[in-house]
Amino acid sequence: MTTVSLRRSIGDLTFDHVLVRPEAQASAPATVLVFHGMEGRSDAQLAIADRLTQWGYQAIAVDLFGEAVTAGGAQRCADEMTAFLGDRGGLAGRLSAVLGELTEVPEVDRDAVVAIGFCFGGLCVLDIARAGHPLRAVVSFHGLLTAPDWSADGDIPARVAVHHGWDDPLAPPEDVVALGRELTARGADWQLHAYGGAMHAFMAPFADQPERGIQYHPVVADRAWRALGDFLRETFAAG
Repeated sequence: MTTVSLRRSIGDLTFDHVLVRPEAQASAPATVLVFHGMEGRSDAQLAIADRLTQWGYQAIAVDLFGEAVTAGGAQRCADEMTAFLGDRGGLAGRLSAVLGELTEVPEVDRDAVVAIGFCFGGLCVLDIARAGHPLRAVVSFHGLLTAPDWSADGDIPARVAVHHGWDDPLAPPEDVVALGRELTARGADWQLHAYGGAMHAFMAPFADQPERGIQYHPVVADRAWRALGDFLRETFAAG
């Protein structure tokens, strides 16, 4: 893969996004934005981006917290995530600003962009869809599902796919039902993949706290990844 720094500033904050492109390919027909979890922009995102290039896409490891927060370590990142969870309006503003920057990158065809996210990033991509941003699709993996405290009108233009571990204590069944009702009311083209026996963070190889409902599940992770491939092919073919 080839990596290109997309360092951008918003106000007095600097964000270290990274574009990952297939080898020997000048451009890619479609871009997948990869949104991180509590850990901030990380090597885990770059590994996911690399896997996406093997399907012929280019990917951007998105930095939502900014370089200063990530440099502050795990606790600083956790505090930033907690602050955004308590201020969904502020999160919406950050997402909008970051999307505005990234969709203006010359290498990106703004009409062929999908966003995927994991854990906190899964919540973020759902909020991107809720806000009506005109991406082709969003995909949430073991994300938080609760609706924000702001509301938007009209249909959701992005296709929505949700991959959910049924035993995830951070997203209980009532949240799943509420999300389905919300997406239906907004006229979304949505689908839900619920995996029995899977907990929170089932896609993350480093997740190993089953007593807290956090556990990597390699079989489910493989199923979800293959489903993502099918969804991306269908989404971009539909364009």
